[in-house]
Amino acid sequence: MKDGGRLSAAIEILDDLENRRRPVQEALKDWGAHHRFAGSGDRTEIGNLVFDVLRKRSSLVWRMDSESARDLVLGVYALEWGHDVDAISTVLSADQHAPEPLSDNEKAAIAANSLQGAPDWVKADIPEWLWPSFSSNFDDEAVTEGIALAQRAPIDLRVNTLKATREKVMKRLGSLGAVPTPISPTGVRLRAKPGAARMPHVQAEEGYRKGWFELQDEASQVASLLVFAQAGEQVLDFCAGGGGKTLALAAAMENKGQIYAYDSDMLRLASIHERIARAGARNIQVRQPAEGALDDLVGRMDRVLVDAPCTGTGVWRRRPDAKWRLSEDALEDRISEQERAIGIASAFVKPGGFLIYATCSVLAEENEEQVYRFTEANEDFEIVSIGEVWQDTFGFDKPHPWSADMYTITMTPASTDTDGFFVAVLAKNA
Repeated sequence: MKDGGRLSAAIEILDDLENRRRPVQEALKDWGAHHRFAGSGDRTEIGNLVFDVLRKRSSLVWRMDSESARDLVLGVYALEWGHDVDAISTVLSADQHAPEPLSDNEKAAIAANSLQGAPDWVKADIPEWLWPSFSSNFDDEAVTEGIALAQRAPIDLRVNTLKATREKVMKRLGSLGAVPTPISPTGVRLRAKPGAARMPHVQAEEGYRKGWFELQDEASQVASLLVFAQAGEQVLDFCAGGGGKTLALAAAMENKGQIYAYDSDMLRLASIHERIARAGARNIQVRQPAEGALDDLVGRMDRVLVDAPCTGTGVWRRRPDAKWRLSEDALEDRISEQERAIGIASAFVKPGGFLIYATCSVLAEENEEQVYRFTEANEDFEIVSIGEVWQDTFGFDKPHPWSADMYTITMTPASTDTDGFFVAVLAKNA
């Protein structure tokens, strides 16, 4: 396919998303199934166009003065990928499958590339209804944080120290441009590529198959390290999902002690067994959701991690379609689920133990407000100042996360060059 045909395909997929209101990956998969002539390079460029439109939809609508899928795709191709009017005109005229030639209005919008007069929520590419909450959380840096959340994300890997070292993994992935992550001592990063460039398929690498590394954003790696799980302890990962943090905890504990991996949704646990085997983790016991599944753990755990269900606002770089599908009702549902999760999980913490609450959200309603509301209602728990130990743990030369009071932290793309991630540590009175 030529670029003209790829532009048409991206427009078709975005129209499908608008009409059928479904996840973008599903729409891309369906398009590929019905257009088998498209090669892997074609699908990569088409996917990049669609995802970049979704990352920056509000600012593109303003700059192109249009909400049509056609103008948003052409806007990305011009304003984000660096093709001027003459170059686009050549592309559109060289392919019978290309969109219609540029109109005078489109040429003018591309030439102007202006956000003059745009409200802050447009500049930040944040849904208008959510802007009051988002901006109050980041004050004067809200636009900067929004812009960072609208960029492409790198591929971050966590080295499995049960089987490999960071030096070994970086050497093996050197041809892919692997570099150390700036904060996590076990992280390796493949930087995001611009435009139509394709990111490597790291799951096909020998090191992945051998269990030397796992896909895990640096923020999630850091959150796992801040649990401070020690060899020989009893740890419950209460919302384990696919097991990313469970595996990180197993490595930190050097396969000593016991980790109980649990999730209320059996489907989320589906991949954990294969990942445990590949990683060589021997101190993980998976508990399937069932009545009484955790009764024997009540009051016995040294540490309980609650990576609570959330809106996912912190991972919008990777899932930009979720940004525009999020609703006020969905936010309220997540808040209720979080309250239930932290309340149930707290029963498993032994006196003198720790409850670690985390989300991949950047909204105070899901983060600080949840933690402080819980401690007000449960006087046997108090918040430990995690902000004070950040520098001691990761060094004074590392990026600093957001912290309103030095007790809780929020990592963000702008502050720590990671996904958005909130962490708070609560100690139970002995």
